[in-house]
Amino acid sequence: MKPIRTAIFGTGFMGRVHLEAVRRVESVEAAAIAGRNAEAARHLGAGFSIPTIATDYRDVLCDPEIDAVHICTPNAQHFSMAKDALQAGKHVLCEKPLATTVEEGEELVALAARQGVRNCVCHNLRYYSMVQQMRRLCEAGDLGEILVVQGTYSQDWLLYDTDWNWRVDPKAGGPSRCMADIGSHWFDMAEHITGLRVTSLCADLQTFHRTRKQPKHSVETFANKLLGPEEYIETAINTEDFGAVIFRMGARTRGSVTASQVSAGRKNRLSMEIYGTRSSVAWDQERPDELWAGHRDTGNEIFVKDPSLLKPAASSYADLPGGHSEGYDDTFKQVFRRFYASISTSSIGTPGGAHEYPQFVDGLRQLIILNAVLQSHRTRGWINVPAPETGY
Repeated sequence: MKPIRTAIFGTGFMGRVHLEAVRRVESVEAAAIAGRNAEAARHLGAGFSIPTIATDYRDVLCDPEIDAVHICTPNAQHFSMAKDALQAGKHVLCEKPLATTVEEGEELVALAARQGVRNCVCHNLRYYSMVQQMRRLCEAGDLGEILVVQGTYSQDWLLYDTDWNWRVDPKAGGPSRCMADIGSHWFDMAEHITGLRVTSLCADLQTFHRTRKQPKHSVETFANKLLGPEEYIETAINTEDFGAVIFRMGARTRGSVTASQVSAGRKNRLSMEIYGTRSSVAWDQERPDELWAGHRDTGNEIFVKDPSLLKPAASSYADLPGGHSEGYDDTFKQVFRRFYASISTSSIGTPGGAHEYPQFVDGLRQLIILNAVLQSHRTRGWINVPAPETGY
């Protein structure tokens, strides 16, 4: 069978992650890389023997041999790149956030539907096998009625005022940083696991570093804490370091979440706790193979990942037997595998919800929640969150 030929747009941290994961998916060939920095693009391409290197992504879109593209660039570029790729008839897998405004997200959802191409937003963190196990426990009613959903997404890579990344600049990252970058992952996972939708929320955001010391040379994501540049540009900051949100899911379910990029010692801790009328579950991304189960009248349990013991609908998200760890990079493989399998099917016009991966409409959903968070912070009050129309 002829392989699906795909291109990676972006040569930074996420571009490399996507490239490595694509190489792990059957019948898919990484055929091109596009990056504004020609040297970085050539270096990355040489390491993976990529035949085509471009500094303008539009040159890649003109190639009829390219079937799909991955957009792994700064957030503000997502909309224009995705729009151009859709108009060129390419299947598109875009890093989150899908865009920087709800209006842009709506335009991309509508355009993808008109073009009849596959579209995916990389909410990959859904696809840890233990997260899928939590989802299936909720679906089966094992937890009972869900009463409380709570947790955090905590990191420390922007703790110091000398820490810098393009995400702190709204021109590159959009009007929100912490909630858009990691809070969106948490909300996507909470809705995905429980099947419930956030209906209203109240948010408080905080920028602890009103100025940061911007190094005069380029700094790759997560690499800044290893650097010690002697010359900085003192730069004003108006994107948030921290966010706290309380929310409602339907008539009874209540929840709370904090997202932080200034929590010392927390490298990438997404924690999710779901409390039901029968039992509870909790999961921590820094210990991805473990699932805590809590009970009122019997002992609590720690379940260690073993695909043979997972719910049937969750077992396909684990490729290795019990005792063999699967982590962050494996979640990309799981998303990409399902995305490319849908391209291989003949019925391209099938409704998006028929595919087991997040679509553009899911990315739009997170933009709607994020917009409510920003509005709530500005008005210091509760904001209703519109219900999604499709995609769930």
